[in-house]
Amino acid sequence: MSGKYEVYVDRSGGYQFRLKANNGEVIATSESYMTKAAAIKGIESLKSHVKSHVVDLTEPAS
Repeated sequence: MSGKYEVYVDRSGGYQFRLKANNGEVIATSESYMTKAAAIKGIESLKSHVKSHVVDLTEPAS
């Protein structure tokens, strides 16, 4: 089984999602969205951008 996204209501009453690994560890947490639909849209956006490249900000610029 692969990781999963969990949608939940945050302390401010907004909707957030978190991405959990197979072992249950939280990998990423979203911003707060005003609607559940917007949070789901955020998940879909993240899924479509997962193949983005890595930018290493620890290396000095050349």
